[in-house]
Amino acid sequence: MYRNDKVIRRYSEPFKLKILAELTIGKHTKSELCKLYSIAPTTVNVWIKEYNRKDLMNTRVKVETKDEISRIKALQKEIEQLKKLLLKKDLDAMVLDSYLEVAAQDLGYKSVTELKKKLRTER
Repeated sequence: MYRNDKVIRRYSEPFKLKILAELTIGKHTKSELCKLYSIAPTTVNVWIKEYNRKDLMNTRVKVETKDEISRIKALQKEIEQLKKLLLKKDLDAMVLDSYLEVAAQDLGYKSVTELKKKLRTER
C-alpha cells in the first residue's frame, strides 16, 4: 500500500441525521456512538456544526463560589510576589558574581574560582 492511499469515508445525510438524532434523545453518548459506528469524534463535531446543533456540543460550566474566587486571586497575588522575589534573588546573585569577577581581576587572580579557593583556605 502506498503512502497516499487513504480510505476516504463519505457519510450520507440520513446517516448523519440519524447520529445526531441518537445524540439528541440521549440513547448513546458521543463517545459510544463513535465506537459503535467507527466514526471519529471530530467528524461528529463537524456534523454538529454543519447542522447548527450547538446544543449537542460538549460544554464546560465552571461554577465558583466567592470564597474560591477570592482564594484564586490571593494565590495569583502570592505568585506575583514570589516571582518578584525570585527575580530579586537572581539579580543579587548576578551582582555578587560581578563583584567577585572584579575583585579577582583587581587582586590578580586568573579566575573567580581561584579567588574562592584562596578565600576558603584562609578560613
